[in-house]
Amino acid sequence: MALTKVITQVRLEIVGDYKQLHIRTATIIKEDGVEISKTFHRRVLNPDDDVSGESQEIQDITKAIWTDDIKSSWEELNKE
Repeated sequence: MALTKVITQVRLEIVGDYKQLHIRTATIIKEDGVEISKTFHRRVLNPDDDVSGESQEIQDITKAIWTDDIKSSWEELNKE
């Protein structure tokens, strides 16, 4: 009996005026190649988040969508 665990991004969504990136991942457990369990997790990246530890795909997307105007608008929104 061989168990394997695979974590994969299953959905990327760009949401709202500030281009927040919603990332949905699936964690799949397989026994002898047959899926026996799947769970989902969602997280959100905002324009002021450090994405240097993210996958190259995520870095490329955020570079394209988070313009200087978007970043400035997000910063103004979150000033206290």
